[in-house]
Amino acid sequence: MTIIPKRMKGIQLIGHGGAENLRYCSDIPVPTPTSNDVLIQVSAAGVNNTDINTRTAWYSKSDSNSADAGWSGTALALPRIQGADVCGIIVAVGDNVCASRIGDRVLIEPCLNEANSQALNSPWYFGSECDGGFAEYTVVAAKHAYKVNSRLSDVELASFPCSYSTAENMLSRANVSSQDTVLISGASGGVGSAAIQLAKARGAYVIAITSPSKNKQLLALGADRVISRDADLIEAFGENSIDVVIDLVAGKQWPQFLQLLKPGSRYAVSGAIGGALVDLDIRTLYLKDLSFFGCTVLNPDIFQKLITYIEKGQILPIVADTFPLEEINAAQEVFLQKKHTGKIVLKVSQ
Repeated sequence: MTIIPKRMKGIQLIGHGGAENLRYCSDIPVPTPTSNDVLIQVSAAGVNNTDINTRTAWYSKSDSNSADAGWSGTALALPRIQGADVCGIIVAVGDNVCASRIGDRVLIEPCLNEANSQALNSPWYFGSECDGGFAEYTVVAAKHAYKVNSRLSDVELASFPCSYSTAENMLSRANVSSQDTVLISGASGGVGSAAIQLAKARGAYVIAITSPSKNKQLLALGADRVISRDADLIEAFGENSIDVVIDLVAGKQWPQFLQLLKPGSRYAVSGAIGGALVDLDIRTLYLKDLSFFGCTVLNPDIFQKLITYIEKGQILPIVADTFPLEEINAAQEVFLQKKHTGKIVLKVSQ
């Protein structure tokens, strides 16, 4: 029987701004599951853009104002424990949850539609609107804790939830098939490298945009062709040559994506690390009959599909580096340098 302590170690976000707003604490109260929840002892937790965007108030549309700096466009309740990519073991359950779930190794679905045993009117992001996994223990609705049977390590499993579910959701929304030529921006990051594998699993022809130093890694993942992020895409491929753009970057190159797309084709986006404001000639959108998909909230079947891919060994973890939880600042600094391929993961409980 697992002895659950009253206090735990974890990282608390205490304000918006630089890394000094991340505070390592050893006396945080261990959360108590409500009736529909499970308590999870966290083994490993991945680092994401969302963590950093939330810390720096990047989501704010009012000049980094804390009033709308949360992922959902509202203020964060501080201090907040971040961390959405979580692998761990269920150690306790709420009154409405079967006790047989204790001992399950689980991955947490990061996009939530239930919290505190209540249905949510609009989705929450784990580690943003509620406390997440950068701590020894965390709670989540039992429906969002998916049992996983795999020989992969906890660190490897923690590389999957956010990136792979986001990628699968984008591909699903854009209805990618074996008939498609797919262009992926930001292809060496967590979502991008996941999208390469998942698009190839669907039989698509995949073109990955990356820095030249990462070409071999992305070709090994399954990309059919790689191209430099500084290249002129129109010169390289010609107008009306791409069926689907999976975009994680936006930025100054964005107008070329619409030129590349064939009439009647699809554009899916879930990130803007290259710049959130882009130039759109609205005539291109409607004259080419393009379909745009903003992809954040997961379709209901996406996370279960991800668990199935993992258990069947159809996708591979890509862990670039690991750090102990207390070295989160160093982990985020490496993450921000963007020299890695795949995920950076924090080791939490041993």
